[in-house]
Amino acid sequence: MWTPGPLEIIIVLVIVLVIFGPKRLPDLGRSLGRGMREFKDSVTGKDKEREQLDAAEGAEKPEPTTRSAAGDRQS
Repeated sequence: MWTPGPLEIIIVLVIVLVIFGPKRLPDLGRSLGRGMREFKDSVTGKDKEREQLDAAEGAEKPEPTTRSAAGDRQS
């Protein structure tokens, strides 16, 4: 199996830089990372676990009570 060496990786990165430009590279990297993370989470099932945790936290949290400004003052 062929594995890219450092020179091949540098050549690919230079070609990507020329094609997309320096302004779009951070967005491309961010999108690629987000897609890889979503894929990994869907394969491992972490997405379902996260939904279950969010649902459990929502049931445990009591709703905050609001006080009026006059009710907070004591004479």
